[in-house]
Amino acid sequence: MNELIGEFLGTAMLVLLGNGVVAGVVLNKTKNNNAGWIVITIGWAMAVTMSVFTFGKLTPGAHFNPAVTIAMAVAGNTPWSSVIPYIIAQFLGAFLGQLIVWQMYKPHYDATEDTGAVLGTFATGPALYDKASNYISEIVGTFVLVFTILSFGLQELAAGLTPLLVGGLVLAIGLSLGGTTGYAINPARDLGPRIVHHFLPLKHKGDSDWGYALVPVLGPIIGAVLAAVLHGLIF
Repeated sequence: MNELIGEFLGTAMLVLLGNGVVAGVVLNKTKNNNAGWIVITIGWAMAVTMSVFTFGKLTPGAHFNPAVTIAMAVAGNTPWSSVIPYIIAQFLGAFLGQLIVWQMYKPHYDATEDTGAVLGTFATGPALYDKASNYISEIVGTFVLVFTILSFGLQELAAGLTPLLVGGLVLAIGLSLGGTTGYAINPARDLGPRIVHHFLPLKHKGDSDWGYALVPVLGPIIGAVLAAVLHGLIF
């Protein structure tokens, strides 16, 4: 139960801080409006770092990401019996984190007429719609994430260093690979808030872009599984 609580709370904090920085940058009349991509990537990196620091003691590996959970099961680091419970906890956490973001920024949502910007504070979307390229971006980004995390486990790392390394890894992915699709690299982080967007009574709602929604779900899972398999073959 502690592991599920950790996955739930860790994913909630991840989405709260991660989509919180996106909301601050893209919604109207915030203090950090138009602060830019660098602020978003740093905010997401710190969201990952702080979530792992805070709740990593409760849940081994501190996944907060269904793709990571599946990859760790493939690699033999997580029991397959834990996969579905972990994923359910992660999605519930993503729902909670997004609801808090919406409630906190509600006046700014009401002041933002750009429906695409509003959706961007919930879920990712590509800079250019090209399904094949979009899938490749999510596969490659998640491959780098999982392959590198598995490689961290091969090192003798000082206590408390891993969360900083994972945060730095997410920052690197965001800066180098995230400009194409917004680097979801996490099905719960994208699909969970997208479902929240679909049901919330937003003033300037727009479409939830369900035609794209499978890309940030299947792409990360494919990339994560490929990373786990290749890492096992190499190491």
